[in-house]
Amino acid sequence: MSYVVAGYIITLSTLAIYSASLFVRLRRAKGRQSGPQS
Repeated sequence: MSYVVAGYIITLSTLAIYSASLFVRLRRAKGRQSGPQS
């Protein structure tokens, strides 16, 4: 059972880090809209 809990925690933390980095990237892109690439 510990393996399931460990995998669950790892997946949750990975998802949290991924969404956080994605959110930061979106905010940065919105911050400077005068960029050639969208």
